[in-house]
Amino acid sequence: MDAVVGVLIFVIALFAVITLIRSVRIVPQQRMDVVERLGKYKRTLSPGLNLLVPFVDAVRSKVDMREQVVSFPPQPVITSDNLVVSIDTVLYFKVVDPVRATYEISNFLQAIEQLTVTTLRNVIGSLDLERALTSREEINRHLSSVLDETTGRWGIKVTRVEIKAIEPPPSIRDSMEKQMRAERERRATILNAEGHKQAAILTAEGEKQSQVLRADGDRQARILQAEGQAKAIRTVFDAIHTANPSQKVLAYQYLQALPQIANGTANKVWIVPTELTRALEGLGGALGGLANMVGDKPMEGIDAGAVEREAAEAAEAAAAEAAAVSKQVREAEAQVSGNSDAPKGLPAPEPVPPSAALGGADYNGAQQQERA
Repeated sequence: MDAVVGVLIFVIALFAVITLIRSVRIVPQQRMDVVERLGKYKRTLSPGLNLLVPFVDAVRSKVDMREQVVSFPPQPVITSDNLVVSIDTVLYFKVVDPVRATYEISNFLQAIEQLTVTTLRNVIGSLDLERALTSREEINRHLSSVLDETTGRWGIKVTRVEIKAIEPPPSIRDSMEKQMRAERERRATILNAEGHKQAAILTAEGEKQSQVLRADGDRQARILQAEGQAKAIRTVFDAIHTANPSQKVLAYQYLQALPQIANGTANKVWIVPTELTRALEGLGGALGGLANMVGDKPMEGIDAGAVEREAAEAAEAAAAEAAAVSKQVREAEAQVSGNSDAPKGLPAPEPVPPSAALGGADYNGAQQQERA
């Protein structure tokens, strides 16, 4: 009897525990449980502690309210230019109404996948391969609008649809790689030609500027050289006019410069200044008068040595005056010696024997008179 009572108490306690367990339901965060009572929708359990009627209420489905990501396997799609491409899609969605997601459709995830595939085939079928590869944003927007409109009746919100990859056939990939390689080579050739063009232009501009600067430098150098020469000539000219040399000095200087003028095989014409001719005329006249006087009258009472000394003294006086003028010219040159472009001064006069100053013919006549 006691054993039967013990078993009965144990059964009652076990039934109470089972009843307590079935009457208490704890729902975690971001999950909604759909409860049915005797096979009919009763309510939706919110997160937290919930009490149910044991053996009457039952949980039909547990719906995850978080946003979910589903990656569908590659799907073969035919483009408008009859090329089969393989497209991978990624779908982002969330359940906004757990009751409709439970009772409106049996398997909403499979339904979303099939809807995505059919919509993708319709969209890609109206595009060629090149446009399909470059119009991912347009395809994503079209898929999102179609899926959102259809899944809204199921209590599901499609937040985003992404085309993960579009794989054309291997032959098409090879052709595309060859086309892209040819396009890159063409661009590289164009860029190389542009670089050579720019380099040639810059080189020509640099040469032009260097030639312009070089010509400008030569012009300025010639201007400065001409100015220096002009200043030197002006200084020498002023020095000569300040010294006021006589005709004898000019004649002597010209005699000094005659060897330099005659130097060279191309010198055929000599330019004789009027001052020299006048000086020579004066010297010639004096010597001619002396010769006439000697020729007309005998040499009685005339000292031939005195005549020779007077001629030598006259020549020495002319040489001294020429040396003084040359000294003044060298002093004037020393004032402009700072300018490297100034012309060189006149050479220092060398002592000339009286015979050269008097002239060859007159000197021979004097020697003949002396011997007579």
